[in-house]
Amino acid sequence: MTPPILPPIRLTIPAEAHGHRLDQWLAAQFPDQSRSALQRWIKDGRVLVDGQAAKSSLKVEVDHTILIHPPAPPSEPTLQPEAIPLDIVYENADLLVINKPAGMVVHPAPGHVGGTLVNAVLHHCPHIEGVGGELRPGIVHRLDKETSGLLVVAKNDATHRFLQQQFQARTVYKEYLALVEGRMEPPRGRISAPIGRHPNERQRQAVLPPDSLTGQTKGRSAITDYETMALYTAPSRDGAGVAHFTLVRAILHTGRTHQIRVHFAWLKHPVVGDTLYGYRKQRLTLDRHFLHAHRLRLLLPGTTEPREFIAPLPADLQTLLDQLDT
Repeated sequence: MTPPILPPIRLTIPAEAHGHRLDQWLAAQFPDQSRSALQRWIKDGRVLVDGQAAKSSLKVEVDHTILIHPPAPPSEPTLQPEAIPLDIVYENADLLVINKPAGMVVHPAPGHVGGTLVNAVLHHCPHIEGVGGELRPGIVHRLDKETSGLLVVAKNDATHRFLQQQFQARTVYKEYLALVEGRMEPPRGRISAPIGRHPNERQRQAVLPPDSLTGQTKGRSAITDYETMALYTAPSRDGAGVAHFTLVRAILHTGRTHQIRVHFAWLKHPVVGDTLYGYRKQRLTLDRHFLHAHRLRLLLPGTTEPREFIAPLPADLQTLLDQLDT
């Protein structure tokens, strides 16, 4: 299908923006676009200033007319069933509880049009197509690509709504196991720090401070409880000392993107193997970050008591722990 042609956007530079760089001003007008994407629009001639092509560094003036021809959005990927094995922890007529492996993307997205959990689920139960949305059938919550563990998938619309209501009401118990850098002090506690998109790096999330002028919170409420399960050590890479690590149980009370990874990095205890929020040069050898959705407790349709599911640590994470000193 041919992507739709979007209508042009006409804007006028207000007095308070006089003297700003063109790309900076556009970034403020289009917060959903990265600055590099807007610079490509300018370079490709999609942004005209008073009818003329311009450079990103142009200093805009009062009453300049900006005419923008935005590119068409990419066409949505077409979902195809794929015979990918699934580790099914539980299944009934209404839902699946799956132990997702690390390295598997939950649903198709740019750069991941196949090989996802959704592709595998469509092969396992074809009638799920369209439940809760065309591109994310059955999906109620997500795990990061490199996070392993428990994920529930609805098989019908009624169950999808029933599960969504529980997640929105924060009545679902979600417990993760994470190995973090350093020794956690105190050994148990609550992290309550709002999370939002990083102001400069759009692929990252961050704990955002209150606005310096209004005092209002910029991010969305995010709460993580943690408890130390075990302490580990290993020789430092330079051989000059000992590196410390803490295995924690993390309980999510909210479901923000990358919440556990962001919260522990904010405390200066990043998740082991997390090169996005932690150390670029890791102290332990692991092909992904040490984060596993270990326990999930929720109501199933037609029941009055929550049902609990557990997924033990996968072999790669357990092997790493076995190699550490206690």
